[in-house]
Parts: sequence; structure tokens; C-alpha cells
Amino acid sequence: MNQVSLARDETADVLLDRYGNMILRLAFSCMKNIPDAEDVLQDVLVKVLEKAPAFESEEHRKAWLIRVTVNICRSRLRSPWRRHKELEETDAAAAEENWLEGNIVLDAVMALPDKYREVIHLFYYEDYSVGQIAALLGKKESTVRSLMFRARAILKEKLKGAVDLEESI
Repeated sequence: MNQVSLARDETADVLLDRYGNMILRLAFSCMKNIPDAEDVLQDVLVKVLEKAPAFESEEHRKAWLIRVTVNICRSRLRSPWRRHKELEETDAAAAEENWLEGNIVLDAVMALPDKYREVIHLFYYEDYSVGQIAALLGKKESTVRSLMFRARAILKEKLKGAVDLEESI
């Protein structure tokens, strides 16, 4: 078995170039704002550099990074600090809201509950299959299919008449 590990000269810059956009998109999907998504990206990079795990393949490395990203996002969303911070709306949040306006589909996806948003993001934006999503999230394939079905139904209702859902996502 050929294992892929971090080379001694593989720095955060290399990891950021290779996986940064994927991690940032997933983190943004979970956290719903850019500064928190950037913080998650930084935490993921620190974790991979600290642990320096050996991977069986590049796909295994990518799956590990996605799993770590989701775990860090969930952890941050549960923290008491986050709940306190959400009570204090800032000008930055308002500016970010303006940035998101205009993309009807993205707005609808971002408004989904976490469990639906994760599967939609992984399926449509990261091109993972239902089986791969199930493995990444530690759920049964039937559960992932149900979540996808419900998420699509919610999106269809929200976007009724506004856009052709199959072409937009």
C-alpha cells in the first residue's frame, strides 16, 4: 500500500494552494460568513500540520480534510462564545449580507438547516457521490439520500418560479 504523507518541505502554503478553496467553501457553507470560514480554514491547516498523518491516497487526504473541516465547524457552532457573538449583530455581518444578495440559489442553500446544507454542498459543489458523502459524514447512504431529497424539496419550494433549480446548482 502506497502511503501519502506530508513531506517535510510541504508547508501551509502548499496545502493552502491545493486544498484551501475546497476547505473555505465548505467552511463558508457551514459557518455562513467569511471571517469564521477563514478561521476554520486556519484551524484545519494547523491541525494537518500538527498531526502530519499518513494517508493511503490523495482521495484519503481530501476526505480527512473535509471531515476535519466539518468537525471544526460543528464545534465552533456549538460553542457558547458563538451564541454570545450571534446576539451582537455587527456592521461586518450586514456588509456580508449585501455581498451575498443577488445570488438567489446561494441564498436559498445558505438558508437551509445544517444537515441539509452539508449534503447539498458536498454533492453539488464538491462533486461527491452519495456513498462518499455517507462515509464522510458517518451516515447511512439511505439517510444521505433522504437528506438530499428533503433539501431539494425545500430549495424547490423556495426557488419556485425564480430559477431552474437543476441548471443553477
